[in-house]
Amino acid sequence: MATAEKPVMVVGIDESDHSSYALQWTLDRFFASYAPNFPFKLILVHAKPTPTSAVGLAGAAEVLPFVDSDLRRIAARVVEKAKEVCASKSVNDVLVEVMEGDARNVLCETVEKHHASVLVVGSHGYGAIKRAVLGSVSDYCAHHAHCSVMIVKKPKTKH
Repeated sequence: MATAEKPVMVVGIDESDHSSYALQWTLDRFFASYAPNFPFKLILVHAKPTPTSAVGLAGAAEVLPFVDSDLRRIAARVVEKAKEVCASKSVNDVLVEVMEGDARNVLCETVEKHHASVLVVGSHGYGAIKRAVLGSVSDYCAHHAHCSVMIVKKPKTKH
C-alpha cells in the first residue's frame, strides 16, 4: 500500500521579530510534539525584494549592485536563522526557498507551486492607516492564496 503524501505547510519568513515568532509558534504547535512523524511537509520561503524595489525606480543604477549584495546577505541571514530555529526544535527535514519579488506574490506562488494546504504568516500588527499605505501581506494572502491561511500574532508586551 502506497503511503500518502503529507500535506504541505508553507511558512513565510523575513528578518522581523513577528516572522521569527510565527515560525517558532508553528514549530511548537505542529512539529515539535510530533517528532519524528511530522504531520506536514515544511517549506519556508523568504521573499527577497528586487534591488529596484528596495531603492525605488528613481534609484541610481550604480548603487543597484550594492543594494543587491545587501539584500542577498539579508536573505542568507534570514535563512540561516530559520534553519537554526528549526534545528533547535529537532525539525531538520525542511525545504527553504528564497524567491525574488514582492512577498505577497512570492507566498501565493509558493502555495500554488507546492500545492500547500496551509500558509503561515506573521502579523506585523500595523494599524489601519499604516496597513492601507504599506499593504498587508497577511491580508493579501488571506484573500488570494489557494489554501487556508494562518496569521500568527505576537502577543503585545506590557510595559
